[in-house]
Amino acid sequence: MKDMNQIVKSAMTSLLALTTATTLVNTANSATTEKMEKCYGIVKAAFNDCQTATQSCAGSATKDKQPDAFIFLPKGACNKIVGGSLAPIDQGKQK
Repeated sequence: MKDMNQIVKSAMTSLLALTTATTLVNTANSATTEKMEKCYGIVKAAFNDCQTATQSCAGSATKDKQPDAFIFLPKGACNKIVGGSLAPIDQGKQK
């Protein structure tokens, strides 16, 4: 019976530690995401952060400056980069 109590205590401690760690990670990710914005049209091929109009994976941009591929940048940085856009660039307007 003493061994069973030790197992239960160990399991409870592990669960508490896992819950705390998950909460800390989610809080950090939320704070980071709030300070970032998507910047379209400036990525190098295969270096986009995620999702294009035709693909759903990071690193899937097939060409440099792909108009629908984005990277995350600190808020305000995208507007300072030539060719950067806060929305996907209309491919008909791109030269």
